[in-house]
Amino acid sequence: MLAQPVDLLHSVPEFRIQAELVDTAIVFAFAGSGTGGLFSDALAQATIAPSDFDPRGFGDDLFLKEFLRTCFILRSRGKVVAPCTSYLLRLLSHPPRDLATLALRRGVLFELRERADFAVALQSAYERLIRLRDLLEGGGITDRFEPTRRQLDILGTFRDLIFELSALSGASSALSRLAEYANRVRSGEAFVALVDLLRFDAKLATVHFQLSIGADGRVRELNLKKVEEDSTNVFIQSPWRRWLARLELFGRGYHFSEAEVMARLLDAVFEGVRHEFVPLVQLLGDLEFYLGALSFAGRAEAAGLSVSLPEFVAQGQPKVLSGLWNPLLLGSGIRPIPCHVALDRPDTILLVTGPNSGGKTRLLQSVAYCQLLGQLGLFVPAAEAKLCFAPGLVVSLIQEASADQTEGRLGVELMRIRALFESLPVGAMVLLDELCSGTNPSEGEEIFELVVQMLTLLAPQAFITTHFLAFAERLNQEQKVASLRFLQVELDPSQRPTYQFVPGVAKTSLAGQAAERLGVTGEQLLALIQKKAGRSSLGRA
Repeated sequence: MLAQPVDLLHSVPEFRIQAELVDTAIVFAFAGSGTGGLFSDALAQATIAPSDFDPRGFGDDLFLKEFLRTCFILRSRGKVVAPCTSYLLRLLSHPPRDLATLALRRGVLFELRERADFAVALQSAYERLIRLRDLLEGGGITDRFEPTRRQLDILGTFRDLIFELSALSGASSALSRLAEYANRVRSGEAFVALVDLLRFDAKLATVHFQLSIGADGRVRELNLKKVEEDSTNVFIQSPWRRWLARLELFGRGYHFSEAEVMARLLDAVFEGVRHEFVPLVQLLGDLEFYLGALSFAGRAEAAGLSVSLPEFVAQGQPKVLSGLWNPLLLGSGIRPIPCHVALDRPDTILLVTGPNSGGKTRLLQSVAYCQLLGQLGLFVPAAEAKLCFAPGLVVSLIQEASADQTEGRLGVELMRIRALFESLPVGAMVLLDELCSGTNPSEGEEIFELVVQMLTLLAPQAFITTHFLAFAERLNQEQKVASLRFLQVELDPSQRPTYQFVPGVAKTSLAGQAAERLGVTGEQLLALIQKKAGRSSLGRA
């Protein structure tokens, strides 16, 4: 019979891995058959909570793999550990539909932040679990000449892991499930036998000696004073009983070594607890989810940035993102500058204008990560966040041309708009970078206005960047769309972006300043040409 599932990610505990197949794989692994990838393969096929989010609409544009690699950093004994990447990516791209599941995850993270001892215990348990994984998956490769010692190490690591999980007793969140599992295992006869066998292997007896040392530092005399055997261990018999047992077996014609006896004992003890190994495979992925989130928070705070568990507000209430920052910048080693965004209604269509390199695209990414991580039950990159639930997320950043592209820039843009309306559910969040930038301004503005009008019918939470400044100002003046709001990049007195955002429409994109910064003014280009001309004349001379 399989053990009960240990599930830290769902309101109703369930096996998300194929438990019977995993159980069989563990039996072969303990026996020494090579099962490299046992944990990762099982998690790669695991089910996840039902979700309304489709990662095809945002995964690539948010660089989720890069976020996972640079912000969800896991360690074991001080060394970076490669996580079960495919499993974590699926988790991060599928926020649960079930609100009870969301509340469970938030409760776990809140308690881990409030109770440092629980966070330490969870990290210690993870390190034991990594050790157990390595021992099981390394069968047939390492310790092939000492299979008994390897099996003892597996059982010893399992015992230590159970003790580590027991330290979570008293938890008020779903962490209590780990303590309940550990305490149930510890109360079983099979686990008691396992502990006794390991104690027998580690300590048959305590021997007391008396040494006499001469003036030259050498041992002159060694006297055996006392031998104390562990009489409480069921595996230890008195010397005369061991002698009689061997004599009886010899008389019956049985001949086997002590190693063979130990192998039989190991098999018997393992058989009693083997089903309790199965939940641990699933638990590895769950622990990486939470420890990755703690790592993300720790790295942010080390950079002087704040994270928080967001507050979800009812429809119609203001949406606030205070101290919002971009996690992709942090992952790249750049300290992002936090900003503030406040919207008076959840179905706002926000037009963001301002110069290139002013932070508009980074703002879109920050907002998207705030919504995605918040609905996953994780910390968001903001000091304070008041969010509205979104039934979906679509992120479309400016796309580069590809070699197999059959349409021009306008065609690609129109296809992007078509795909948006095909995938966007009512009330979802949509983020569009440089809408209609692939055609001339007059036609682009016409398509842009059509998109805005159609979006209002879906009541989305929309963020759109644009360089159509005159068009944006006209929309601002006309006020024909009640849900339309405008935000611009703030500039300092020297006309440099502060990476903050204020209400209104930008007056200029500062193309001249960008050209000068990148060396594309008339004087700079002329100097390049003259330099080339000079080299050419020298060559002819």
